[in-house]
Amino acid sequence: MNESTTTRKVALVIGANGVIGRNLIDHLATLPEWDVIGVSRRGGESNDKVQYVAADLLDKDDARAKLGALTKVTHIFYAAYQDRPTWAELVAPNLAMLVNTVDAIEPIAPGLKHVSLMQGYKVYGAHLGPFKTPARETDAFHMPPEFNVDQQNFLEQRQIGKAWTWSALRPSVVCGFALGNPMNLAMVIAIYASISKELGIPLRFPGKPDAYDSLLEMTDAGLLAKATVWAATDERCANQAFNITNGDLFRWNELWPKIAGYFGLETAPPLQMSLDVVMADKEELWNAMVRKHGLAQHAYSDVSSWRFGDFVFSWDYDFFADGSKARRFGFHEFVDTEAMFMSIFDDFRRRKVIP
Repeated sequence: MNESTTTRKVALVIGANGVIGRNLIDHLATLPEWDVIGVSRRGGESNDKVQYVAADLLDKDDARAKLGALTKVTHIFYAAYQDRPTWAELVAPNLAMLVNTVDAIEPIAPGLKHVSLMQGYKVYGAHLGPFKTPARETDAFHMPPEFNVDQQNFLEQRQIGKAWTWSALRPSVVCGFALGNPMNLAMVIAIYASISKELGIPLRFPGKPDAYDSLLEMTDAGLLAKATVWAATDERCANQAFNITNGDLFRWNELWPKIAGYFGLETAPPLQMSLDVVMADKEELWNAMVRKHGLAQHAYSDVSSWRFGDFVFSWDYDFFADGSKARRFGFHEFVDTEAMFMSIFDDFRRRKVIP
């Protein structure tokens, strides 16, 4: 049984400018029963649908000061992320931001119903090397450090005896529109392909040789937004984790030539190279492309997520999870991954991010 839609719901979206948070806000803004507050370090321009708040959630005092008046929040959607050089260094800041958010909101928002946590396949050790596939929500956690697990443990302990519940969403690589985001694969591919075309060279897969043939999946940001709201408002999902995937599997060896075709490019045999290295000197070329093609004035750093591209293209092992639990609990949406990429590239063109 779903919660009544007659009462106002107030969403606090933490990480409002990321690929997940931005698309979640876009979805919530279409739902008439929701009021939306977006929180990030940079803030944003508020409008009649969304109120934006700039806050440094690593600073407990700033979190309390900036969030302390948000007494009507009913749902916290936590999708913030702080990048760090090592897995161990990720733990403290990413746990602190969640703790500081809950510490700021829980005492002042008597109507708090739910805290939604965005996770990922790091829970399954997917970032460390070959892992059990399909990964399932019941799989055992791995040897720490792992901030996703620490965040979930915090919520589980904090929720005991409380009126609110939690849910954890576990998408694969999330694809959608966002700028200045450290984890945006669709943007990596689009900028890499656009620069390849400008240079008159074929689109080569830059990852490890066996990564070209591995089996993997993606998660569309719009699909994830719908699933996130579903899990936060369907009582059956209380205190549960869910893998959220497009619902299909692919190999780069089949999809890569189709992506090349979208950009009017030929492919050539894969050639392993670090995008973080080979694209480091392309800022001047990119700025020239912006002028030549009349593109939106985005800084090269804002459209570059090269380290993340290197990370994804290094997966020379199968990378997928079992998404059937969400279906058993009532979420039946799916997205065709090839169509997703083409749609996102179309969106980038409409926004004049790429030629």
